[in-house]
Amino acid sequence: MTAPRVLRTRSGALEYTIAGNGLPAIVLVSGAGMTLASWRALSPAIERLGTVVAWNRFGVEGSDPAAAPQTGTRVVAAMRELLARAGLEPPFVLVAHSLGGLHANLFARIHPHEVAGAMFVEATHPGDHGTLQHHEAALTRALAKVQGLPKEFFADNLHAELESVADTVAAIEAAGPFPEIPLTVVTGALDPPQRWVPQRARGARREHQLDLARLSPLGEHLIAMGSGHFPQLSEPAVVIGALRRLVAATRAYALA
Repeated sequence: MTAPRVLRTRSGALEYTIAGNGLPAIVLVSGAGMTLASWRALSPAIERLGTVVAWNRFGVEGSDPAAAPQTGTRVVAAMRELLARAGLEPPFVLVAHSLGGLHANLFARIHPHEVAGAMFVEATHPGDHGTLQHHEAALTRALAKVQGLPKEFFADNLHAELESVADTVAAIEAAGPFPEIPLTVVTGALDPPQRWVPQRARGARREHQLDLARLSPLGEHLIAMGSGHFPQLSEPAVVIGALRRLVAATRAYALA
């Protein structure tokens, strides 16, 4: 990964990285409370596929604290401003992990002509939000362990985004349909710990992952057999291989 830069937007300063070159512009949308480092295992291979940008959302590491509720609408607006100010032009390929899947889902619905393709990596489905909101303390502990960081580096963001999940889901439901674009959904085969997802919710979660793949007639569902909630860290080669095929599909679809 390249050294982070800081860019000031209307809502505050955002820390971001940009690497690689050429088209498409690949936008990495992290999960709530996840830092830029959550994508580190994909480098440098991902940079051979296009220009890659990732950022710490408000309340994470070097970005400013969240000054307003972090609804999906606000996150998408900040994302678009960051991309524009960084000199990146659509259409983008969105690669979203965990709660970032809600933001990418909303982005694609509101701005369908700005998205060429999407990859959801263990992405949150709108129907998952009730479970998330009731397990913030467990999620904070888990993310601190996974990232090797004190919670002070990300807890502000995690709380602000979880608190706004219902608003984000409502915005998705009120937006237009998901566009007919190449879409890959990557799901970890290993069930998350029960402290994250209760046993009764696991069956619904699996069905929700299939439902995400059905958002587009060009959608496909891929199981990362050796992964839980972080395939981009545990099986980066699987994610890169799927992304390489997705990028090729976006190019073929654009020419069709």
